[in-house]
Amino acid sequence: MAPYASDDSTKADEAEDVRAGRRKAARYVVPVAVVGVAAATIGLVPALADSGDPDLPKITAQQLIEKIAKSDVQQLSGTVKISTDLGLPSLGGLESGLLSGAAKGDGGSSADPQSKLLELASGTHTLRVAADGQDKTKISLLDSAAEYSLIHNGSDVWAYDSKSNEVYHSTAPKSEDTKEKAPKDVPATPKDLTDEALKSVDDTTSVTVDGTAQVAGRDAYKLLIKPKQSGSTIGAITVAVDAKTGLPLKFTLTPASGGAAVVDAGFTKVDFAKPAASTFDFTPPKGAKVTEGDSGEKASESAPKAGEDFTKGGLDGLDGLKTLGKGWNSIAEFDTGGQGVPSGSSSGNSDVSGFLDSLGDHVTGKFGSGTVYSTRLVNALITDDGKVYAGAVTKDALVKAANAAQ
Repeated sequence: MAPYASDDSTKADEAEDVRAGRRKAARYVVPVAVVGVAAATIGLVPALADSGDPDLPKITAQQLIEKIAKSDVQQLSGTVKISTDLGLPSLGGLESGLLSGAAKGDGGSSADPQSKLLELASGTHTLRVAADGQDKTKISLLDSAAEYSLIHNGSDVWAYDSKSNEVYHSTAPKSEDTKEKAPKDVPATPKDLTDEALKSVDDTTSVTVDGTAQVAGRDAYKLLIKPKQSGSTIGAITVAVDAKTGLPLKFTLTPASGGAAVVDAGFTKVDFAKPAASTFDFTPPKGAKVTEGDSGEKASESAPKAGEDFTKGGLDGLDGLKTLGKGWNSIAEFDTGGQGVPSGSSSGNSDVSGFLDSLGDHVTGKFGSGTVYSTRLVNALITDDGKVYAGAVTKDALVKAANAAQ
């Protein structure tokens, strides 16, 4: 890894990965699902560590990033707490309908892992995680009355929703690279989120070491990632990195607007011993509805790859996805090929139009008119002629980009 200039710049040869990651984030930009946009942006989150200031040897930002990259923790179990505050308005009676509809996913099952990303977009959640190599992982999302588990054991991927007693089953893709086999539908652990955050690091980013902390009883360094540019809604990302293993233990995303963290995720307990083999066993409960998903090979063939045009493989209808701007101020632009988001009586549904109007802010410019849908992290401008501009940037930045694109 090339050294940082004053610990602030990063490798230029990661630029393509950065661009690919931002194109990937654009998949989640759809009108009503600004919730989904923000949930997807969990992949760009930071972390503030627990109180405590252990005395550790000095380390540079480059050395700490290298330590993360070299981390090879294969076995662990523990509990992760995730709190998300995107500043979304109350959905009222629409909330249950929107989330229950999303919960069915493409596979028609509430156990479909793709649906669970939305549940992490608000509130506080507790996850129980376990891993024994890349081929054996388990993530369980707990609440007061039910449990959702995603289990990867060898060639099988199982998901079980105890509330609906539904099971989703698919097979992992066959690949010599076992990392490609692990399920990626629920980016839940600090390492998952840190990996995504580091993809966004480029020469528009300041990267420093910001002291030490204790997380889940472990001594850790804090890696501080901040945009150099103005106009981003992201304030800072702090990743607490285990001093011994290099495993990210916690991160919290702080918005540029201040206030509470947008996302705060970290281990409350962690154990690096080998989990019991039975942890990864799963048999569908009696009477459970089982939905078979695509096989790993079929899914991997249809899924867009990094660097590909994401108008293919699942985004049919999006015309000419582009990335405007650079670094943290990057904006995804694409054309839905249809009308903008309906408002008022034109929607034919007063509840839906009322929700959309309350969430959006009407704007005008050279592009005509449109609506900006906002969270504390992600903003999306949808013009009346169906064009979308979205990114972790301010409303003014979106309007400026839309005007410049004319």
